[in-house]
Parts: sequence; structure tokens; C-alpha cells
Amino acid sequence: MRNVVCAGAGVAILIAAASPAFAAACAGPAGFGAWLQGFKKEAVAQGISPQVVSEALDGVSYDPAVIAKDRGQSVFAQTFLQFSDRMVSGNRLSVGSSLLKKNAGTFAQIQQKYGVPGPVLVGFWGLETDFGKVMGNMETLRSLATLAYDCRRPDEFTEQLLDALRVIQRGDLSPVEMRGPWAGEVGQFQFVPSVYWKYAVDFDGSGRRDLIHSSPDALASAANYLDGLGWQPGQPWLEEVRVPAEMDWSQADVTIKKPRSYWAQAGVTSRSGKPLPADSMPSSLVLPMGRHGPAFLAYSNFDVYLQWNQSLVYSLTAGYYATRLAGAPALSRGNGEIETLPLPQAKLLQQILAKRGFDVGKIDGVIGAASRNAIRQMQIKYGLPADGYPTPELLAALQGGR
Repeated sequence: MRNVVCAGAGVAILIAAASPAFAAACAGPAGFGAWLQGFKKEAVAQGISPQVVSEALDGVSYDPAVIAKDRGQSVFAQTFLQFSDRMVSGNRLSVGSSLLKKNAGTFAQIQQKYGVPGPVLVGFWGLETDFGKVMGNMETLRSLATLAYDCRRPDEFTEQLLDALRVIQRGDLSPVEMRGPWAGEVGQFQFVPSVYWKYAVDFDGSGRRDLIHSSPDALASAANYLDGLGWQPGQPWLEEVRVPAEMDWSQADVTIKKPRSYWAQAGVTSRSGKPLPADSMPSSLVLPMGRHGPAFLAYSNFDVYLQWNQSLVYSLTAGYYATRLAGAPALSRGNGEIETLPLPQAKLLQQILAKRGFDVGKIDGVIGAASRNAIRQMQIKYGLPADGYPTPELLAALQGGR
């Protein structure tokens, strides 16, 4: 459940990196010991028992490997089809289906209590940790303390470290058990400690909320979290559709909601070609690779996916995976040739748009909501299909200064 920034049009997924100048301004490890003593006092003042603070943090040292990983994060190109093909593999579909059948009773109880269906949970479970097989093995408390001491996001990670101590104090996990990725996520669904503290539940009746060793606890906690984010029981989340050759592409974006009847009237049909219900259900037409690529209707529950992970590529993949587990057919490859801008060209496009006065967000080659909006406006100006997807044709027009 990493905090990955929105990939927008599916050109890339971003994990933001600090500039070298900013990184150089951060203090080195020499002051970590004094900082840790001060943090321990603050933790006790926040209601954490001295015994838990001592047990969890005595001997914890600064971890340069965590800082190196934090500084080394970068943009990497992943189209939606590339990412979904890799993540929604035949093996993941087979294992996910088997787990749904094997644990049918548990999933039924969870859905009855929280309203979240099993395929949705298994979709996240498979993508986050390969069903609990790959949870990371770094010392969580050491990672969090290092990041809380660091100058980049001290407030964020100080709160995460405090909540990790609260999880320990509640009896859910011991300090030694808290291991995971370098950024401090924990358990089979990679919860950050603040989410663990707020949403973890004891579903197997063991007396503690163990999201590392207990799959029932982990699954129910994920459902509790999704419920807390606004999941609507009995409602869809994502549906693959077919789009006509021509329509008002400017309305196709995850940020734009229309009644389903609007899309039906525009010629959008179900994947099978049957008409969509002409009702008022709010939905967005999402074209992660433009009008020639795969097409989806995203419903209100898909907004919950985007709260779980801001990356549109990740969220669409997780949602699509869940639809497959629920019985949907394999994804269509689209209906035409898809031209994708390489990352450097996508960044150049953003730079040109910014010079023309558009707010494109961070200029990093990642096409998020602000960039898509700017692209649509320029596509309309140049008489191009305004689907918000960056293409070589649009870049050429912008470079020509038309």
C-alpha cells in the first residue's frame, strides 16, 4: 500500500525522489542518537509506556540503507497493459481463485460484516504481497526511526513511528515481529502503522490483531479499511467496456463523473456489445492508454481504490484483477495502434505545457490529472481527439509552436 503518486494516463508510475541539493541539506547520522532520546521522551508524553518505548527502541540505530532507498526512488515507465499483463498473471489468477474457494466461509463472513467482496480483497492481497508470501524483511522500527529523523518527511514518519509503538503496546505485534519493506509498511496488505493502528481487527479470535501471521485478521482488516474509505456494499467498482470510433473524448477521465445513461447515449457498450443500462449510476470513462486502448467504466467504489493507492495504473490493475476473479473475461487489447510517449518525451511535453501557462503538477514525465487536463485543452485547440492521452502527434504540434 505504498504512497505511489498517480500515474494518470498510464505512461509511468512515479515514486518521487528528492533533488540532490535537498538531500545534501539533511543532517547526517551523527545526531541520530540525541534525536532518538528526545523522541523516546515524546513517545512517553504521548501515552506510550516507558517499558514499550525501551523494548522497541533501545539499541535502534540509523540505517543508511533506508536513506539510500528513499533517495534512490525514481520514475519508471509502465504502461497499463505492461503492468497489468505482468501482475495479473495466469498463476495469480489460479492461486487467487483457489484461495477464494478454500476460504469461502471466511470471505462470506467478512463480506457480511464489512460489505467488501472476496475478489476485491484477493486482488489487493495478490498485488501487495503475493498472498502474504513477500512482506519484506527490514526492521520496521529502525526504518521508521531513520525516516522520522531524516529531514524530508519528519512529521509523517514521526506519526507513523508513534503508531507503530501503539500497535506494540496494544499487544498486536512484538518489536521483533515488525519487519517489512524499507518505508515501514507491515503485514500481508502492507499497511502503514497508522492504518494498522486504526483499522486492524482480530478476526480469528486469537486476542490480538496479527496482520503478519493471520490471514483472516489481514483480510478482515483490509475490508475494514476499505469500508472506512467509503466502500459501498453491493455496488460495482470497475467494468470493461467498448467505445465507439468517435465520441466526445474530452469527457473521458477518472475525475469526470456522468450518469451511466450518458455513456450509453454516447455509444459506449458493455464488453460483449450489449447496451449499458440507461440509468443514473455515476461513472467515469477511463482510457488508460487513450481512445485506442482498453476502456473501463469506473464507479464510485473505484474512488476507494485510488485512496488505497494513488497510481491509476496500479488501481486499474487491482480493480481489473478483482473483476477477473469475479468471473470477467480477459482484458481486451484495445481497438487500434497505441502510440506511447517515452518518459523523456512525456517530460518535455509537460515542460512545453508549463511554459504555455498550464498547471501540469510536477514536471516528471508522469501524466497525472493536471497534465491530462492541459493535454485535453491543447488537443481541442489543435483539432485532435481530446482523450487526454499524450501522443507524438500532440508533442510535434506543441514543438511546432502552433
